[in-house]
Amino acid sequence: MNRRLAISLLLGAAMAGTSALTVALTPRARVPQPHERFSLEQMIPARFGDWQIDPSVVPLAPDPEQQGMLEKIYDQTLSRTYVNGDGQRVMLSIAYGGDQSKSLQLHLPEVCYVAQGFRMIEHSDGALPTRFGAVPVKRLVALLHERNEPITYWITIGEHATKAGLQQKLRKLAYGLSGEIPDGMLVRISTIHADAAKAYRVHDRFVMDMLSVMAPRDRTRLIGAGQAQG
Repeated sequence: MNRRLAISLLLGAAMAGTSALTVALTPRARVPQPHERFSLEQMIPARFGDWQIDPSVVPLAPDPEQQGMLEKIYDQTLSRTYVNGDGQRVMLSIAYGGDQSKSLQLHLPEVCYVAQGFRMIEHSDGALPTRFGAVPVKRLVALLHERNEPITYWITIGEHATKAGLQQKLRKLAYGLSGEIPDGMLVRISTIHADAAKAYRVHDRFVMDMLSVMAPRDRTRLIGAGQAQG
């Protein structure tokens, strides 16, 4: 066989193999089954424990430019304020995206709040204890003039709650290598309170009260089937 022809055949085979490998490793979005379709409005109860919706307070909303970007990235969003019998108010915001090949990272609270003029004066990792397992969370304090807002949030990638940042990216990469694009959810709880430690205790109680009345399938969507370890 002519040497030049042999080299051409080898190169062609290599290119074909590379193309096939690329197709095999290209993540494929999971088509939701009928039982997997859900509504955040219906999933999150309007009343539970000592909490009920307070329509007089609206959680921090993104500016129009950010809102336009969020509508392209997220399939569903939910924003509510709850109040209990002691007058404590908790703002709840949830964003769900069915295709996490898009970047949830760009719209974490650290970014959204700073974009609206807040300063992040505290930032730490934590674990929110529940009887369904500990949820890895971020604890923040955002400050704007006299408004001091402690924040607790977590994200889920596919079936796991995970820390934002490197662990989030590694989990998305693992799904990508398996040929699947996972869905994702960001859950944010915040209060206006001068004492962050007291605010976080209110957040924890609020979440535990909410999870205790949710259906198992809905609870799994919110905190994952298994929490990823740090």
